[in-house]
Amino acid sequence: MFGAHVGIDLGTATVLVFVKGKGIVIKEPSVVAIDKATDKILAVGEEARRMLGRTPGNIVAIRPLKDGVISDYEITERMLKYFIRKTIGQSMFFKPKVIICVPSGVTEVEKRAVIDATNEAGARTTYLIEEPIAAAIGANLDIAKPNGHMIVDIGGGTTDVAVISLGGIVVNSSIKVAGDKFDEAIIRYMRKKHNIMIGERTAENMKINIGTAHKRESASMDVKGRNLVTGLPVNIKITGEEMLGALEEVVLKISDAVHSVLERTPPELASDIAEQGILMTGGGSLLHGLNKLIEEKTGIPVFVADNAISCVAEGTGRALESLHLYEQNLMTPKLKYR
Repeated sequence: MFGAHVGIDLGTATVLVFVKGKGIVIKEPSVVAIDKATDKILAVGEEARRMLGRTPGNIVAIRPLKDGVISDYEITERMLKYFIRKTIGQSMFFKPKVIICVPSGVTEVEKRAVIDATNEAGARTTYLIEEPIAAAIGANLDIAKPNGHMIVDIGGGTTDVAVISLGGIVVNSSIKVAGDKFDEAIIRYMRKKHNIMIGERTAENMKINIGTAHKRESASMDVKGRNLVTGLPVNIKITGEEMLGALEEVVLKISDAVHSVLERTPPELASDIAEQGILMTGGGSLLHGLNKLIEEKTGIPVFVADNAISCVAEGTGRALESLHLYEQNLMTPKLKYR
């Protein structure tokens, strides 16, 4: 595959890989399982995710990204190498051009870490693009015109809120509150209210099936966990109403971030947003009723993108296909880092 073009949505929870001409070819969790004794990678992606909370002492399942940025450089590099090779084949004779999206609030040092890790993993050239821009492109918004668009991208580690006009970000906020914090809030609630310890995967299933940010009709599910008093496994029925209380504090932080960006938005662009509405993307935007909550708090219509989960990856790929159009939004290795 000569001169392959690869777009990567390097998410805290999930990695999506877009290949020019093929679309999204990989969608796997950002998890790596390693044998501590030999430092050998045993599994990456879905296979490694299944090992979370189930490994013996010598095997550890790691999520190398935290809050949208690299927390373990070496493991991230090895994970990227695995995904790039899986995408373009074992032969790295023709190195690919890679574009990776990053949260809008990352520092210069964090940008450098992503570029270096990707280049070490086998990229010929690495570009970075901010998540709100990629999400807007993936959602088919015409960001080149002098109209205001508001994007709320809720991933696993970060929520990016941005107002975009004339191809660039005018006002933005990036907070480290997103899908992972939903899971943590559910785990805390179960421990505090029911004296039950549950794992990350159980919390995620609860979030997907009965989690809500707004009142919803009866929803419930049986949850298995370990009783903290007796130490024995238990089964308990949890309702959607309970989830509303468990997630309230976290979803209000996202709503407040949207509110603060709107307060700083120039009046002309604010009127555009009031007319067109707010667009939500990312896996976290699929939490039941979150769009309704933000709509109530802001008084502006809120829509969830049809391709919410793959939006950023698709936008990343399209930006790479049309580098000349989005050049002003791309950060390249030619940038000087102080």
